[in-house]
This record gives sequence, C-alpha cells and structure tokens, in this order.
Amino acid sequence: MIRVLLLAFFFVSIHGQGLADETARVHCAGALKQGGLLVCEGPAGMRVEAAGRRVVAGQDGVAIIGLKRDAPDVLDISIASDQGESLSDLTLPIAPRQDKFRVIEGLDCDKVDARTEEQKAHAGRSWTKKVSAFASFNEGPGPAQGFNLPAEGRPTSPFGPARKYVGVSAKTGEPCDKTSVHQGYDLAAPVGTPIIAPAPGVVVLADPDLYYEGGTIFLDHGHGLVSVFMHMSSVDVGVGDRVVRGEHLGATGNTGRTTGPHLHWAVKWRDQSRSDRSSDFYIDPELLLNLPPLQPLPKDGPSSDAVSAADDKASDNAVTEDLPPTR
Repeated sequence: MIRVLLLAFFFVSIHGQGLADETARVHCAGALKQGGLLVCEGPAGMRVEAAGRRVVAGQDGVAIIGLKRDAPDVLDISIASDQGESLSDLTLPIAPRQDKFRVIEGLDCDKVDARTEEQKAHAGRSWTKKVSAFASFNEGPGPAQGFNLPAEGRPTSPFGPARKYVGVSAKTGEPCDKTSVHQGYDLAAPVGTPIIAPAPGVVVLADPDLYYEGGTIFLDHGHGLVSVFMHMSSVDVGVGDRVVRGEHLGATGNTGRTTGPHLHWAVKWRDQSRSDRSSDFYIDPELLLNLPPLQPLPKDGPSSDAVSAADDKASDNAVTEDLPPTR
C-alpha cells in the first residue's frame, strides 16, 4: 500500500511539475491594436481561445489570432494544454483605431463595377481563383521571422478608412457611388519597382490578370496568414513556389481596377479551425512590420534588409487608389 501511495505521489508530483513548466513557457503579445494580431508562444499543441476563436499551436508552439477592426478594447485569453488542462488566463488591452472616412470623386463608374457580359465573366473567373487559393493551407513560420515592407515606396492609403467612391459612367452618363473599407496598405511606386516576400511562404496564386486586382500574388506564410499583392506589372513566381523572406516576387504596376501605379499589400487571417472561409478577415499589414522575430532569421538567402523603410523616392505625382471590391 505504501509503495502504491509513493508511486501515485511521484506521478502527481512529476505531472504537476510538468504542468508548471508549461505554464511558465506561455507568453502572449503581438500587434495588440484593432486590426492587429495576437501571437502566443508556449508548448506545442496548446489551445488558445480569444475573441470567439480557438486556435491550436503547431509544433513550433506558436498560435495566432487576428483582431478585427472593431475588436473590443480588452481581450480575454484562455490557454490550455493539449490535454485540456488550464495553463493561463489573462487579459490584454487592445489599442483603438482612428480610421478616417474619405470621399473619392471623379471616377469612371465603368471601372468600379463589372458591367458588360465580358467583364462579368472575367470577374467571375477571377473570383473562383481567389476562393480556391484562400481555401488552401500550407505549413510555414507565420509571423515568427517578422515582416519587411514588400517594396520601396511612399505610403499613401493606410488600412482601415472607409472610402466612398463617387463618379459618372463614361458610357451612359449615369452617376454611381459605392462605399467600402480599404483593407490593405498602399505604397506609391513607379511601374517596375521590385516586390519581395515580406516573410517566408508558399505561393498559392500567381495570376497576371485578375479583373479587379490585375497582376496578383497570394503568398501563404503559414498559421493561416496570407499576403496579397495587387496591381503588379509582372508576376515572376508560380503556384507552389516556396520563397524566403526578401526573395523576388515580381514588380509593381498599374493593372486591374486602379487609378495610378502602386502596390496594394493586404494580409488575411484565416481561422484554421473552421472549414467555412466566410469568417476570415483582413488585418493591418503595417502593424505586422513592428512584430519582433520569434525565431532566429536564416543566414542564407536574400538579406532581411533587402527592403528599406518606406520613403519619398516614389513619384510625388503617383495616384494610388484601388477601386472596389477586393475580397
């Protein structure tokens, strides 16, 4: 009997110590602002619940959850082990956004919506390609190596503002208006400016002629994060290519539904625990630039300094509006 009790005590002690060690390893931070990204580190397989989502950490011990533009100012987080035992409950403050409302006038309505049968068919084919790409998931480090700007250019349109487009059809003379939220980060850049991978990933879409987006690349970084690069003049990678941070992808352009040469960079967070993609949403790419790396950067491949901070080298006359809709 004594031996059984000693063995039971030994098991409980070891188990308790192991749970304490796992609890000590749990850490949550990230871009804690509306439109940002929660990043938690801990034991592989841990379960993180926050903002109505539940994500399981991969073998790297990282779990991420996107924060919507209207996320509450306080985020309650519950973390459990892969066996369901509670590791931590914490509350983190979420900084508010102050997005502006903009009115953009003088547009040709025929560039905003697909109107002819040929345009509608083109838009339909493009939509199918995007849906398929967003439905695929690949392994990758996600935000673990940090993010660089994907191109040199002058920031013009940030993520978040609601924009009302007002114009007249050049064909019919009828007025039109449409309101949408800008879900990317625009960099004014002359046509042909190099675009590089802001973080490692797998190319899941590479198309020179989507209806609204023009030349477009989707880059899956892993952990449900996908970068979208739009209006490109050249697409120099193919579906299935695995690229490292800083590797060449293509060049900026003025393709698709846009009013001037620029790069539209968007990042979508996808909930890997759900098969329904309707609950996925875009987050603010600019906030990802301030994330510290979680793991050492690879010593080989393109330099992590391949892209400098955005500057004023781009043309001061560049017009950088992409026209709705982008999904």
